[in-house]
Amino acid sequence: MKINDQLAALREDLRLLTEELNYHQHLDDDAQRDAALGDAEDRALAYETNNDRLRFERLVRETQARIDKTEIRRARFLTDLGDL
Repeated sequence: MKINDQLAALREDLRLLTEELNYHQHLDDDAQRDAALGDAEDRALAYETNNDRLRFERLVRETQARIDKTEIRRARFLTDLGDL
């Protein structure tokens, strides 16, 4: 089914985004610690890593929302088939 293929692709996207988010969270944690004791360059890097982390958090939320909507659409479709 096309919907199941879409869900599989979205779930793979979510898996990859979650791994990428985990990576950026670790980078951001390190950068924030360095910025607390470092100079302006360290603070600038911490700002960038924080923005990267926030961007991936948003992408994970958006992808999960797309999965949720697609699952609802699939459930409605299956319900409509059962009513035939």
